[in-house]
Amino acid sequence: MRRSLASVALLLAAPLGAQSSPLTPHQQLARSVYEELVEINTVDSVGNVTTAARAMAKRFRDAGFPASDVQVLVPPNHPDKGNLVVRYHGRAPNGSKPILLLAHLDVVAANRADWPRDPFTLHEENGYFLGRGTSDDKAMAAIFVANMLDWKKEGWVPERDVVLALTADEEGGPANGAEWLATEHKPLIDAAYAINEGGGGTLTPDGKPLFHSIQATEKVYTDYTFTVTNPGGHSSVPRPDNAIYQLAEALGRVQHYTFPVALNPITRGFFEQTAKVETRPEMAAAMRALAANPADATAAATLSKDDRYASMLRTSCVATRLAGGHANNALPQRATANVNCRIAPTSTSLETLAALQRAVGDTGVKIEIVGAPRVGATPSAIDPGLLGAVTSLTKQTWGDIPVIPTMSTGATDGRPLRAAGIPTYGVSGLFSVPGEGNAHGRDEKLRVKSFYDGLSFLDQLVRRVAGSPKA
Repeated sequence: MRRSLASVALLLAAPLGAQSSPLTPHQQLARSVYEELVEINTVDSVGNVTTAARAMAKRFRDAGFPASDVQVLVPPNHPDKGNLVVRYHGRAPNGSKPILLLAHLDVVAANRADWPRDPFTLHEENGYFLGRGTSDDKAMAAIFVANMLDWKKEGWVPERDVVLALTADEEGGPANGAEWLATEHKPLIDAAYAINEGGGGTLTPDGKPLFHSIQATEKVYTDYTFTVTNPGGHSSVPRPDNAIYQLAEALGRVQHYTFPVALNPITRGFFEQTAKVETRPEMAAAMRALAANPADATAAATLSKDDRYASMLRTSCVATRLAGGHANNALPQRATANVNCRIAPTSTSLETLAALQRAVGDTGVKIEIVGAPRVGATPSAIDPGLLGAVTSLTKQTWGDIPVIPTMSTGATDGRPLRAAGIPTYGVSGLFSVPGEGNAHGRDEKLRVKSFYDGLSFLDQLVRRVAGSPKA
């Protein structure tokens, strides 16, 4: 089905709280793929990403993609951590590098007892899709799959190749797919740049588009284990040196420690641009002041009143897991905690370790990095062609709202790709009110209309940046 740019703009300009019906064949296909992906359990500990990768590979083969262009790649010793790589061939003049479309198939665990409905069934209620992975990240995976299948049916030929990579263990686990592909199979995914999650549109509480963001850098995910050991003893004879109390005091010091402001070119630009649309005058003024002078403590304190902005200012660390003791009637011999840090890309996990040790100030608390030390990847300078296409499409479809480069406070697979020399940008056309998607939480959801808006937006965006856009 051919869709003119004008008809796509008309569809996207409809009120964000409602979705036109009936669905087009393209939308029906996307919903079918979305439902199939959500209903395959891809949780790290109990799910199987390979099952999802093979299900999508079957769709491509059934659509006529050559087997050589549809590869399910499974790391050794991790049979349930498969990744799918699909190549859509263009004319590729002058050896132009492909555009890479990146989305992860794995999801965070979801305890059925905590959810009012089955988290691994796609539910559509009150204008939302609900289920584990609906916003993180199976919406983008389904959109990329549906768009590529639609291109094949239509016979569209871009100027350069488009490569799709659907990956494992972005949320955690022993076999991160993006990093493994970049290390072991880079020729398959090497690209001029990648389009990934991490960006998107922001709505005001009453549903009006505020701005559209492009993620160009992100914080560095690192876990730290805090451990206190003690000889223990009988609980009827308490002693001053209690492992649980000592650990609790250390965690209290971490709670009250504030890392210094650490802006980078992306976050400074974010605050400069967001100040133009921020509806709270005191926040807008603080953004302008901090962008002009990152040492402005008053501006930083004002912005820190908003949790989202506070996390963009600096490295943040928070206790996420706790364990201690071995019996109800014994003094604890061991107490441990996990402290999760999201480190500014201008810093490293080793520098953060040193800061935590100084903040705790207790050599009896052993602090260790979980896994190998990490460093931040250099922010990706935004490709002018991509920025121009995103800006043009955004204005045509959502009105005169700004397109703002941003830093993700969470982690995505952009970090290992940037480290491998593949610039990566988070841009989706998926709009939401901040926090409403509840990714990683109970009742994760995405607006129904936002899903179909994103479908059309990413279709047009990739056509433009890959060449030979449809009229």
